[in-house]
Amino acid sequence: MTEWNKSVPAALPALLRAVEAEQKSGRAAAAAARAQAHRRWATVAKPLGGLGLLETAVEDAAALGQSADVSFASRSVLVLCADNGVVRQGVSQVDSAVTAAAARSIAAGRSSVGQMAALAHCAVITVDMGMQEAVLGAGLLERSIGNGTGDITEGPAMTRVQAEQAILTGAALVRAEKENGRTLLATGEMGIGNTTTSAAVACALLGERAETMTGRGAGLSDAGLRRKLWAVDTALTVNRPDPADALDVLTKVGGFDLAGLCGVFLGGALYRVPVLMDGFISTVAALCAQRLCPAVEAAVFASHVSAEPAHAAVLQALGKKPLIAAQMRLGEGTGAVAAMPLLDMALAAYRGSTFADYGIPAYVPQEGKE
Repeated sequence: MTEWNKSVPAALPALLRAVEAEQKSGRAAAAAARAQAHRRWATVAKPLGGLGLLETAVEDAAALGQSADVSFASRSVLVLCADNGVVRQGVSQVDSAVTAAAARSIAAGRSSVGQMAALAHCAVITVDMGMQEAVLGAGLLERSIGNGTGDITEGPAMTRVQAEQAILTGAALVRAEKENGRTLLATGEMGIGNTTTSAAVACALLGERAETMTGRGAGLSDAGLRRKLWAVDTALTVNRPDPADALDVLTKVGGFDLAGLCGVFLGGALYRVPVLMDGFISTVAALCAQRLCPAVEAAVFASHVSAEPAHAAVLQALGKKPLIAAQMRLGEGTGAVAAMPLLDMALAAYRGSTFADYGIPAYVPQEGKE
C-alpha cells in the first residue's frame, strides 16, 4: 500500500497516477475486505440486506480501507470557501461580501453546519480557497489560489495552473486530515454564485442544456433564474470547455471551491479515506474527479439527494445512490454531515448481536424474488 503520509505529488498527472496505482495495487485486499464485511452482515440477527444502502456503505468503506474492521469514529467536514466573478451578472440574491461573512460564521461554529456537526461529533475545517475578502484571525485555513475567479461570461474562470493548484490543495487537505486520524470526511462549500459555476460544469461534462442543470440556488426569482440561465449559456459559448478534459472544464467555467473539492475526492482515494458528497456542488466536483481518474469512485460516498433539480442526474452519472431524500438545499456540507449518524447506526448494527448469540439459524439466500 502506498504510504499515506507521503507528500502529495507536486503535479496533477502524478497525483492521478498515484491514485490509479493505489487503487490498482489494493484490489485484492479491497475485495477480501468487502467479502468479509458482507459475511459479517450475513451473521447479524436481521433479514439479509435489511439495512439496504447502509450495509452497502459499510462494505464500501471496508473495501476502501482494506479492512472489515470499519470505523467512522474520527471525522471532519471540509468547507471550502471561494468567490466567483459571475456574481456580477446578478445570478444570486446577494453579492460576494456574503461569502466572507458566512465563512466567518462557519469557522466560529455558528452556522448550520457547525450546529449539526457538533451533534454528529464532527470537526469543521473551514478553508479559504480564494475569497475576494481575506478573513484573518477567524480560524480559517488560508489556502487561497486567488481573490476570486474571473467572470465566466467573459472568459475563463482561472488559469489551468490555478486549477491544478486548487486540485492539489484539496488532496493535501485530505492528507493532513488522515495524519490527524480522520476516518471519515465530508465535503462542504461556501461561495456565492457557485451553483451557477456548478451548473456550467455539469452542462459541459454531461452534454446537457442549461435549463436541465440550472436551479434557483438560494431562492432566485424568475428574473434571477433567467439571468442565471443566460450566464450558464453564455459561459459555455464564450469558453467552449472540452467535455473530454475535466481540467479544461474546471479551468474555464468552474471555481476554486469546485477544483479544491475535486482534489478532496482524489485525496480520499489516494489516502483511503471515505469522502461523503454533500449536494449538487460537491457532487459535480466528484464528477470532475471521476472524469480525471475513474479509480476515485472507491472513495466517493453519497449522502443525500438535494432539491436542486440536477443533483439526481449527477448522482446517476456517478452511479451513486443517496442515503437521504429530505429535499435539503442548504450547502455548507450539511447534507453530508446529516448522513453521519446513519452511518453510526449502521456500524452499531454491524457490530451487534448475531444469530449465534440468539441460538437461532441464520437466514440463507433463496432463489427468486418476492
